Amino acid sequence: MGKESWKAGNMLYPVPAVMVSCQRNGEKPNIITVAWAGTICSDPAMVSISIRSERYSYDIIKDSGEFVINLVNTDLTRACDWCGVRSGRDYDKFKELKLSEYKSEFMAVPAIDESPVNIYCKVKKIEKLGSHDMFIAEVAGVTVDDKYMDEKGRFDLKAANLMAYSHGEYFSLGKKLGQFGYSVKKKVNKKKKRSNRR
Repeated sequence: MGKESWKAGNMLYPVPAVMVSCQRNGEKPNIITVAWAGTICSDPAMVSISIRSERYSYDIIKDSGEFVINLVNTDLTRACDWCGVRSGRDYDKFKELKLSEYKSEFMAVPAIDESPVNIYCKVKKIEKLGSHDMFIAEVAGVTVDDKYMDEKGRFDLKAANLMAYSHGEYFSLGKKLGQFGYSVKKKVNKKKKRSNRR
């Protein structure tokens, strides 16, 4: 067994495939599927999406300075794929896919109501990189579907059945393997704990 050497390429998988909604003032909204999306800062909350300049949504986001990242669950996977292979130049994607626009207090650009999480973003910088340009944006606010709130008032993201994209294929997220910090968490000696209760 060994390793093979390949030329440089994007092999950072899996990644979230997200549906990004955008709109120019007075025009119909559009949805673009983006796999190059990620968190870049926590304070202030900032994200990035990377888009090819020839894509229909590129100029819409550049002109408006706003977009919404809509997380995709298993129910939205087909719509996510369709939005990635069809252009908003030719289709009204909300209408074609029977998706509902959600108007928030954060911006005029609508979110996708069927999405479990909507992240409202304001562009701060466009970084020209090569095949794609990166839109660096600050998060203006978030809306979540209240059906995923648990009995303690916490948002149960795992119940949303989010989807991941890996090398051209879509996958539902699998079983939980651990949680942040579990590898260094001290184990409680159950026998000692029981004896302390006596």
